[in-house]
Amino acid sequence: MAGKNQQYAAQYAEYAMEQMRRYGIPASVTLAQGILESANGQSRLAQNENNHFGIKATPAWIAEGGRFGVYTDDKPNEKFCSYDSVGDSYEHHSRFLKENSRYARCFTLAPDDYKGWTQGIAQAGYASGGKYAGNLQRIIEQNGLQKYDRQVMQEMAAQGRKFGVEDNPLRTSGHIAQEAGYSFPVERDEFLFVTSPFGMRQDPTDGTKQQMHKGIDIRCNGDAVLATENGGKVVAVNLNKNTPGGKSLTVEYARTDGSKVQCTYMHLGEVSVKAGDTVRAGQRIGISGNTGTQTTGEHLHFGVTNLYADGTRREIDPAAYLTEIAQKGNIKQQVLHNGNDLLARYKGAEENAADKRLSPDAWMKKLLSSEDSGVGLSGCNDPVVEMAMTAFTSLMLLAVQIDSKNEEEQKAAISAAMDNRKIDLKPLLPGMKACDLVIGDNGKATLRADNGSVQVARELTAAELSRLSATLNNDTLSEEAKRTRVTGMLNTVILSEAASQNFEQGMSRQQGQTENLKR
Repeated sequence: MAGKNQQYAAQYAEYAMEQMRRYGIPASVTLAQGILESANGQSRLAQNENNHFGIKATPAWIAEGGRFGVYTDDKPNEKFCSYDSVGDSYEHHSRFLKENSRYARCFTLAPDDYKGWTQGIAQAGYASGGKYAGNLQRIIEQNGLQKYDRQVMQEMAAQGRKFGVEDNPLRTSGHIAQEAGYSFPVERDEFLFVTSPFGMRQDPTDGTKQQMHKGIDIRCNGDAVLATENGGKVVAVNLNKNTPGGKSLTVEYARTDGSKVQCTYMHLGEVSVKAGDTVRAGQRIGISGNTGTQTTGEHLHFGVTNLYADGTRREIDPAAYLTEIAQKGNIKQQVLHNGNDLLARYKGAEENAADKRLSPDAWMKKLLSSEDSGVGLSGCNDPVVEMAMTAFTSLMLLAVQIDSKNEEEQKAAISAAMDNRKIDLKPLLPGMKACDLVIGDNGKATLRADNGSVQVARELTAAELSRLSATLNNDTLSEEAKRTRVTGMLNTVILSEAASQNFEQGMSRQQGQTENLKR
């Protein structure tokens, strides 16, 4: 189990990395100071004032309306800055260093020179105690905090970005969440992609059974998962990944009528809080993952339970809760399942009337064009991968239009294909026992087929992908002509691979017979 220093670092690393991008202060140094000055976020200053760096309230701070708390430090009854959020404390700490001339030498150092920064901060008199630089360096090195510096440096270099406030404005989503007091459980700019809604569904681990799905599954890829309201209390944490829900946590929010709302996050890769912690809207409380004995891929299972004042409890549709959150916090993102907004049924009649359902083609384009989908199928400059993606998406739309599927069935098939990175091609090749096209982690397309006697799996070449894409995107061809040509191409690949396998097996048998004769 991670120590308190590492738990603090995991919880506030993104804050520190954001400050590194803005001001060039090593994230490792900021985290080490936060750990030391706030006693891992447990000091009275941190708990009561969100002050993680022991910064005192100056006359100018007070004159400008800045809030403060009175505590005994070097002297009795000293005034310390009070912040609305921990993020504000991190931002003020950076400005405190940047705007104070005695720290000017530090800003001539490289953003990842943590030793130089700790020495410079100590020499400039940040703390009255001795060995301050050594203590910070020990915290950094014992907890491997340098990794956050490396992460930012690599990210900035890869993206060609510059350090600085103007080039790296504060992320508004977190601040909006903190000010409004509400947040969705995963940060997105446009929509959350839900792979399985609340209600009865086919058991994903046993297709012969039906089960009640007491939550929604949100497609994720190593995403930060967030607290949804201010003043939430972490009431349960499970760090055992070998349980049905894997690593999980539950946050409870009190209501004025005496009832409570509990939000549960399952299948996490990392938990950043502990039972008893108080959290704020938009605060990172963990990272999505694929833990648990009953999961078929990475996603966030988000469940909501109402605890009524009389002691009864009931699992409710998280879409109803998220509709409430969206309305209170003026959150504009949608929650889409198969192209339909799950919040629409819980919105007012006037809003509901304005909701338009997407067509299958529009739903596919939305999934492909939006980074918010979490699908991660685009964004590569490799021309072969680009061709694979073009062929994949065109084949997908062609495959789902066969067998007279209605629009809802088509959108469901598109959602499944995008989520699993796999297209079922049996509608194009009905003679096959099984046939699909899979996009691997390397972005390449592999055709897999089983005709009942031979199983083949082969990565498609650039030439094959080019021919497929050219056919699928030829507007002069009818849909029937496209299907005929594509079926022919796929059959050719399968037959040639099967013939190659038969040849290799024949040669292997012949070689075995020759070896026997030699004996």
